[in-house]
Formats: sequence, structure tokens, C-alpha cells
Amino acid sequence: HDIGKNIVGVVLACNNYTVHDLGVMVPVEKIVQKIKEVDADIVGLSGLITPSLDEMVINAHTFTREGIDIPMLIGGATTSKAHTGVKIEPEYEGTVIHVPDASRVVGVCSRILNPDTRADSVREAREENARQRKRYERNRRQQTPVLSIEKAKSLAPQYDWKSVDIPVPEKIGLQVIDNLPLKKLVPYIDWSPFFWTWELKGIFPKILDHPKYGEEARKLHRDALALLEKMISENSVRPRAVYGFWPANTVDQRVDLFSDTERSDTLASFHFLRQQQRKRDKQNPTYYCCSDFIAPLDSGRIDFIGGFAVTSGVEIQAIARHHEKLHDDYTSILVKAIGDRIAEAFAEWLHAEARKQLGFGKTENLSKEDLIAEKYRGIRPAIGYPSVPDHTEKRTLFKLLEAEKHAGISLTENCAMNPAGSVSGLYFAHPESRYFRIGRIGEDQLDAYAKQKGAALEEMERWLAPVL
Repeated sequence: HDIGKNIVGVVLACNNYTVHDLGVMVPVEKIVQKIKEVDADIVGLSGLITPSLDEMVINAHTFTREGIDIPMLIGGATTSKAHTGVKIEPEYEGTVIHVPDASRVVGVCSRILNPDTRADSVREAREENARQRKRYERNRRQQTPVLSIEKAKSLAPQYDWKSVDIPVPEKIGLQVIDNLPLKKLVPYIDWSPFFWTWELKGIFPKILDHPKYGEEARKLHRDALALLEKMISENSVRPRAVYGFWPANTVDQRVDLFSDTERSDTLASFHFLRQQQRKRDKQNPTYYCCSDFIAPLDSGRIDFIGGFAVTSGVEIQAIARHHEKLHDDYTSILVKAIGDRIAEAFAEWLHAEARKQLGFGKTENLSKEDLIAEKYRGIRPAIGYPSVPDHTEKRTLFKLLEAEKHAGISLTENCAMNPAGSVSGLYFAHPESRYFRIGRIGEDQLDAYAKQKGAALEEMERWLAPVL
């Protein structure tokens, strides 16, 4: 989790701590080696995507096996007090503390290292983690039950596929954008998450006048715009993308993609999960699955699904590293934060282009605020997130897109995208397609899903642990 980790490192370094930043996607063996090499006082782990949660548990278990029991700090977008107390601490001999944001890290480190306050800090951390485990057990006993997967399927949305408007894309197959002018993406930038990166809570542009954060927000925004303008004038950043549309049909909860509308051969298949957690709406509950938005094979109609991967480019990382070598951590973090905004803006711009190629987007008249609020037809769910929580489906997408060849984007073994400033996902054009959260699923769906994918049950249990 690169940006958050960097900010924590800078905050600690500014308070006279020696920080050994090992980078991102670091094997546990390397972390253990560095801890022993420098006789570290504290180890910090930061995670951005859900597979990193399991890696933290593995790290904790490995540290214990290696005789390491120094305080461990846990942070990052996917982490929580609950995960820290329920999953990580039971695997670790030392103290584990969840640190929700960088502003608290110095206080936590000071207390845990000060002989006068260490005992109280350790006791408080253990008590908090114990509370989280008790709360987890209590909630688990009281949690909403799940339906059987067959019952959930019977309550799937029903569409009259003879009358559903299925748009036909102008072109089938891959399309590559090798070097989009950065200037085109600036109007699509959503600045609010940029400020959240710096832990300034608020919505742009109102945050610029915030009584507490306004002054700092305005400075950050000015610096970011200046840096963005420099990137544009020097043509130093190369945003790249690959996307495409393919004929497709649904079979159960699997969507098969074909090389042509005659279904001559199957190119790939995407597998999706269905909501199972019982809903409060007893009158007309609907249990969604992304496969619902693609015409079934037995409907007699051919449908289309799209996929995409965009990146702000490897140049962002190179520029950030250049400033790190100059010991200019502020600009390095600023560059990475802008890189993330460029990637998200590219995803927004490309989705608008995709909708035009599907026809219905040609008559859109949406403001920037409308785009941010997703007031358009269709969805572009990111794989690994609420509607499609299985990160391994990215492997199918990236193979289909040839993403590394065409856009320079690769996947790590944990399905994180590299470069970090990258976005990928799927396009659905069904007029009633919508975003939703899968929620918890049952063992019956897990078993059926693993069999459908041809994957080992134990492997899918690991990947889908957050929704089991």
C-alpha cells in the first residue's frame, strides 16, 4: 500500500525515527531478514487490497515462528480493528496495534517504546483486540442467516430478454490506447480522494474552504495542479489502456465470451457470485449476481460484455523514485497520489468512450458531478470489490486483454496491479444493471463456485475469506 506507507514513513522520519521502507509486495522472508539485520524496534504492515489481509496473518505466524515479538503496527485501506484482533493477534506472540491513520503513528510508537508507558500501551492493545474478538463472536451468533444458493437463484432478477435493449458495440475485440494526452484526462479528475490520501476529510471543492483543513487543502491542490501542469508541458507521463467488447452469454452464474456473434469458439469465461445474505425486504427481495445482466444462452439472443485496464504509466513511479533519491518525500507522495487520480480519471474517460461505442452514450449530457455520481447507464465493476469479490477473476481479464503487452500492466501473485496507478474492470450495458454488495455467501455456493471454476476448494476459501 504505497502512498499510505510512504506518508507513515515520512511522519516517523520527521519525528527522528529511522525508517527502513522495504517497498510494496514484499515477501515475508525479506521482512524477517531486515528485522533481524537492523534489530528493529517496531514492524509495520500496510495493506490495500483484501488478499493483503491474509498475508498479514501469514506474516504474524512467520514472525512468531522466527522468534520475533516486537510490536507490530497494522494499517491500510482494507484493515480494521476487527481483523487485527480476530485474525492477526492470535497468530503473534508480540503486541499488535491497529493504526487507522498516519496522524496517530508517532503517538503509538512513542508510547509503545517508552519504558514508562509501554506496559499500559501493551495492556490497552490486548484489551482492545480481546474486545474485537468478543464482538466478532457475538455478531457471528446474531448475524443475518444466508439463504441456500438455490433459493437465492430463485429470487434473482427476472428480465424479458425478448424486449431488453441489448446495444451492439461498434467493434468487437481489443482496442489499444498507447499514449493518451494527459490534458484530456484533467477534466475527469475527481479530487476528493486525493485529499483523503492526506487524511483531509471532505469533498472537493468544499474542502478548500473547510475551517480546519482549508488552508492545507488549498496548498496541496496548488502543488498538485502545478505538478500536473509540468507533466503535461514536459509530456513526461504516458497514460495507456487496453479495452474491448466480446459477444457473450450467461450459463448459470458463468458468462462465456465468444470470438464472434456466431459463437464459433469460446475465448474465456468469467465466474460470478450471487447474494445469499437474507434481505429485510420480505415483499420483493432480489438477490443479484453480475451474470444476471448478460442474456442467458437459452434466451436466443447474443449479448456483449466489455473489459478494460488503464494505467497512468510506469513514468509516475520513475518520477516518484527520482524525488525520493533527492530526499523530497513530499513531492514523491504527491506524484503517486496524482498518478492514482490520473488512472481513475482515465477509467472514467474510457467508460464514457465505451458507452459512445455502444450507442447510448452518444446522447449523454452529463456533468463532471453526474459522472462522479455514476448517473449513466451501465456499470464498470472492479474485480476484487463488492460486486465481484474474487480477485482471481482478474487473471482471466488480464489474459483476455493481454494487458501487459498492450498497456504495460501486470498482476502480482496476489492479483494486485502493477504499476500501482492502474484500474481495471468489466463493462455491463444492461439498462437495469446496478452496483451491489455480495455480502456473505454460504458453503454451498463456495463449493459450487470452486467446481465451476475448476479450482481447489481450499484455494477459493482463502480468496473468498472476506465474504464467507
